[in-house]
Amino acid sequence: METNLLTAIKEDAVDAVIINEDAPRKTSFIEANTEEVTLEHLKKDCIIPVFSRDNEVCISHQSFIGSVYEAVRDFYKGEKIEDPIIRVSHIVKGRIPSAINKPVKDLLESDRTMYYERMIFEIQVPTIHQDINGNHLTLSVVGCKSYARDNLAGRFTAQKFSMAVGFQNMVCTNQCISTDGYREDIRAMNEGDLYKSALDLFGNYNIARDIHLMQSLGEVNLNEHQFCQILGRMRVYSCLSQKAQKRLPLVSITDSQINNVAKQYLNDNNFAGGEDGISMWRFYNLLTGAVKNSYADTFLNRTVNAMELSVGLSETLQGKDERYAWFLG
Repeated sequence: METNLLTAIKEDAVDAVIINEDAPRKTSFIEANTEEVTLEHLKKDCIIPVFSRDNEVCISHQSFIGSVYEAVRDFYKGEKIEDPIIRVSHIVKGRIPSAINKPVKDLLESDRTMYYERMIFEIQVPTIHQDINGNHLTLSVVGCKSYARDNLAGRFTAQKFSMAVGFQNMVCTNQCISTDGYREDIRAMNEGDLYKSALDLFGNYNIARDIHLMQSLGEVNLNEHQFCQILGRMRVYSCLSQKAQKRLPLVSITDSQINNVAKQYLNDNNFAGGEDGISMWRFYNLLTGAVKNSYADTFLNRTVNAMELSVGLSETLQGKDERYAWFLG
């Protein structure tokens, strides 16, 4: 179906370019403690956990991916849809009943069972794209599932999923996601619920607004003193009392990630600062680059927070919003 999103791109996005279809696809949209796997591996080699009280099967990772992929294909009909890039972590190992008493050294591959507690995937739509501040971005859909968020020791109930739609900066594979394109707590009883939730997310995503926000970040600059002041305040934030933190905008980015932003300000090939400081677009990409070093189940929250911080600071610098003034001293 032709969508308002695609119309918005044609009306509001400018200077779009055609991507090189033959260029190698980068896969490191998240880095920490994950490994890339195939959909076939999830289907053939992984068991599906159950709710132990009534032995009802959970929605599998592959079913989640399949439901969202189908929604992407239907909503963005006529566009090129890439195969999912899947990354997993926190393997849960087990045994089949007949191998319960076997020593570990005697276990056969057929005796072992396993599944991944956490899984995150990305589906790119490369024919929906935009150049922003000299970087090529393509539309990207991300889904995340952690069985740790469900009470698998109880009875069958709705499971929790996270999903996002936004852009991926192809220069660095950083995800660019705003609150407008993010749903942290999707509840689903079956694959149909996930399909409907994905369509609802896509239909409510304001693509033109996101493009405008990201373009505007390139028009605001930080001098080096302001950059250092912001990072210092972000470090102080984690030491504040909970009461004090609640009076300020949220910072979910960790101290080690903030340290990485400081390091890349000097060394990043694409977004390092210079004699005149750094644009807010480059600052934003240093943040999104740093949060790639997050566990799968915290990655999307921190990616969204990077956008909130960058836009909020930019508006404070322009005198439009004082909520982030504390970070500037």
